[in-house]
Amino acid sequence: MREAAQSQLAGHGFELGPGANTIHGEDPMVRDLLRRCSPETRLAAREFRMTGRLEHLPVIIDGVIEHYADPDVRAKLRRGDGTLRLVEDLAIDSLTLLEIIFLAEEVLGITIDNEEVRPFRTVEDVRSFIIAKVQASGQRAVAR
Repeated sequence: MREAAQSQLAGHGFELGPGANTIHGEDPMVRDLLRRCSPETRLAAREFRMTGRLEHLPVIIDGVIEHYADPDVRAKLRRGDGTLRLVEDLAIDSLTLLEIIFLAEEVLGITIDNEEVRPFRTVEDVRSFIIAKVQASGQRAVAR
């Protein structure tokens, strides 16, 4: 099973061996920002920054939320859909939500006002808003 997963990751630009968490072409700043997120999140961020394809955003957003969610509720996020409630289902408080937003701003090159975050109740609220914000900013590809 592990070999199959490594083979699949290798096909997506991951180095295997001593640097197993390194992704070819990864921006060092983004790698540092997302260092505690899953390899899938970092891969999606790299792909988004290189191609500007919006289809990568849900993986990035979910990965960032998952990073800040308590370990015992992360499985809900992986299994669940966008109807998961931030506070009730994932135990994400307002300070943690701001940390999620700050990280998303840094990784995606957007700016979000604190007031814009107030209506967020579900994972889908966060996804939809950030995707719309990226589209509106015109900054789809932010590769450097």
